[in-house]
Amino acid sequence: MTTQLTVATRKSALALAQTRAFMQRLRDAHPGLELEELHIVTTGDRVQDRALSEIGGKGLFIKEIEEALLDGRADVAVHSIKDVPAELAPGLALGCIPSREDARDVLITRDNKPLSELAQGARLGTSSLRRRVQLALLRPDLEVLPMRGNVDTRLRKLSEGQVDAIILAQAGLVRLSLADRGTQLLEPEQCLPAVGQGALGIEIRDGDAATLSILQKLEDVETARRVRAERGVMRAVDGSCQMPVAAYALREGEVMFLRGLLAEPDGTRLRTQEVRAPWPKSAEDAERIGLELGALLKQA
Repeated sequence: MTTQLTVATRKSALALAQTRAFMQRLRDAHPGLELEELHIVTTGDRVQDRALSEIGGKGLFIKEIEEALLDGRADVAVHSIKDVPAELAPGLALGCIPSREDARDVLITRDNKPLSELAQGARLGTSSLRRRVQLALLRPDLEVLPMRGNVDTRLRKLSEGQVDAIILAQAGLVRLSLADRGTQLLEPEQCLPAVGQGALGIEIRDGDAATLSILQKLEDVETARRVRAERGVMRAVDGSCQMPVAAYALREGEVMFLRGLLAEPDGTRLRTQEVRAPWPKSAEDAERIGLELGALLKQA
């Protein structure tokens, strides 16, 4: 039985908070297990002056972390799974998808006004193409400005008046104990979440059976099936940061309700699709539902 693991993570406050919370759950599940953190600065962290769509996409938040797994410096990597491309690097695998935090987006405004009450032409900061195209439907008058950086950076820019509002993932605020900063939670009907938003993806070397057996105690089957379906949508449409794509799956009894959204990189041809299917009996079944919905989006 493995008694020591090195866990790789980005150095941001949010990455450390969610990694340490996961590590504590591992310790609780496996008394005596020794865990060590390995902090890694990724390309996505270093380059903050350009949109991800301009510099290669969301995979830039995990590339150097995956290299640490492959060369043996780390045994486990903790990612926000929305940062993980549909195709993992060769030699790596998802070992665990734990229970999901709130998947919704949250609007934060300087004067605590909801989206409908923002002034005409108010400035909203986001570099997410997914958020941009959906907000254009809700408030086409808003001036959307590019904004990257960690949660603290974006909140600071808001308080300084660089923008009048920002949109973040509610899960991040919750994990940083900042949920009270939110002004308005955006329901999926208003702003469909990113693929896997609110969920973690725990990555390991493919074939590392010892580490996999440790992680499996924290696998949340319902979350894993929902996320696998959403990632199936992303895989079907070749989703990346260059393309506005969203997907969100829910369980309704013994039924999976999956919604998806796709647009062109410039925001045109926005289309949505949804499907209800029997609750998947396996990860492969869940991915298949997502692949089918993704195909519908591409054909629409």
